[in-house]
This record gives sequence, structure tokens and C-alpha cells, in this order.
Amino acid sequence: MRADRLVSLVLLLRQHGRLSAAALARELEVSTRTVLRDIEALSAAGVPVYAERGRHGGFELLPGFRTELTGLNHDEALALLIAGSRRGAQAFGLGSALASAMLKVVDALPESHRATAAGAAQRVLIDPETDLLARRLVAEEVPDAIVTEVRRAVFAGHKLRIHYAAADQTPKWRTVDPIGLVTVRDQGYLLATRSGADRTYRLSRVLAAEELAEPAQRPDRVDLDRAWQERSTRFRTGGDQVTVLVRVNPARRHDLVGTALAVRAEETDADGWLRLEVTFQDPRHAEWALWHLATNAEALAPQWLRDSLRERAAAIATCYGGSSRE
Repeated sequence: MRADRLVSLVLLLRQHGRLSAAALARELEVSTRTVLRDIEALSAAGVPVYAERGRHGGFELLPGFRTELTGLNHDEALALLIAGSRRGAQAFGLGSALASAMLKVVDALPESHRATAAGAAQRVLIDPETDLLARRLVAEEVPDAIVTEVRRAVFAGHKLRIHYAAADQTPKWRTVDPIGLVTVRDQGYLLATRSGADRTYRLSRVLAAEELAEPAQRPDRVDLDRAWQERSTRFRTGGDQVTVLVRVNPARRHDLVGTALAVRAEETDADGWLRLEVTFQDPRHAEWALWHLATNAEALAPQWLRDSLRERAAAIATCYGGSSRE
């Protein structure tokens, strides 16, 4: 995220003084052209950064530069950094204002916390698969003590011991290396590795958690967006996939396509409805998707899916066919 990078850029200048564009590019792992664009963005946001020409030149902050923002504790400032590092400000053209605000938040932290604040904020990803206007807070009930312990381990870079209840399995204790936290469609997830292998844990299934003193084995920098996309793609393509021929009301096309792995052979029939070949993760996924569309979609093939949906509808009709049992 660019706002995170701008904060890191200012922190580097505060810590090291004058640095060349090449040195900043190495530290931030970007091109020198990107650094120059970021310097321009900082200037537009009111940050007093200037260039010194010559053999030993570079970029530097005006002496004594310090933003003004008081009254925030470490957790409050970190919460603002996490919220500010998301896509909202860029979507509404507030990138420069966000950069300035985030710098003030970082400056409000104690000296010992400033160097780690931006890095900690990058360990949280909020709703990467949800439309900006449809975002909601995580609704799953997870005890505060567990969330706090998991968060501390993620931000501190320590190993984490969790008592985890995987689906249809007896709860077990696991020691993991936490990578980051992700919320998707009201559900929270811990991205981690265990014995070097990628693991994704649903927070609502964590029964207990304990931050350990041992450092986690993980990279210093992480792209949570990319990590989540890779893991979710592996999950979606790892099942017993099925392809279904579907007839759907055009007004509900988005609802159907949004749950599918792939869509092919789209055409419009004589009634104005769409005919699609849709691939789902497995038979259960296909049945769930079509059932939730009710009469706005019809599975034309395979026959086993039509039979399954008909049997489910018949069972519901039987249940509600008579008078209620009071």
C-alpha cells in the first residue's frame, strides 16, 4: 500500500537523516522512480522534505520537523494505522490527506514504537474480497483474550500456540509461526506457517491461544493481499470440481458468478435469461449456490444436481405443508 510506504519513507529519513533516492529505493524495495513520486506526494501532503544536490546529496526532512497529535496510546494509534492503510482513502481521492494523517499518528507514538508501527499495520488485511461500500465488521464471536493473544504474537513476530478445533476433528494444540490477520465476509483468519507449510486458521475455531517468547520463522516483509489470494485460490481449486449448466435471471448473475471458480459459454435464451457453464469447487458448493438463488436460477445439468435440489425443495414443502405444531 502506498500510504504505508510513505510512512516508512519518512521514518527512514527521521532515523538516518539524508538519504539518496537509490538508498531509499533499496530500503523500500521499489524503483528510484517510485521514490521520486513518493517524495512529491509527501510534499503535496505538507511534509517538509527537501533535496540536497551534489555528490553527497539526497533527501532530508527540515530540522526539528515533528507533527502534532497527542492523547493516543500505542494500540489506538496502531488501530488508526491499520484502518488508514486500506483502500478507502485511495478510492475517494484522499491519498495525500491519508499520508499526512498517518505520519501524525506515527509521530504520536513513543520513540520505541515508531519503527515497528508501520510494519505491524501491514500484518492486517481487511476484506480483500468485499466491495468497499459493502464492508462490515467481523461478526464472528471470538473471545477478546484469544484475539488479543493472537494479535500480540502477529505484531511482535513471536511463535503462537493455539488450541484449534478443525472441522470434524478433535481439538489439538499447535505451535505456529503467525504471518498476518485477514477478515473476509465477517470471518477472521490467521495466516501462518507450521513446520514450513502454509496454514490458514479460522479465528472462531481457536479455543485458546498463547504467545510464546520464541521468534517466529517468517519474512520481515509480507504482501498479505498476495498471500491471501494464493491461499484462497489453492483452497478453491483443491476440491472435487463440478461443472454445471445453469439458467439464471440476469439480475442475479453477479450472485451466481461471485461464488464460482469459473464461468464459460455464456449466452442469452429466448426468455432473456442467461445460460452459463459454471464450475464449482465441489458438489456441495454447487448445490448451495443454486439453492440460495431459489427460483432465480435453474440447474439444467447434471441430472444428479436437479434431483438433489428437487428432493430438498420437496422436503421443505412437506415440512410446511400442514398446520404448525404448537
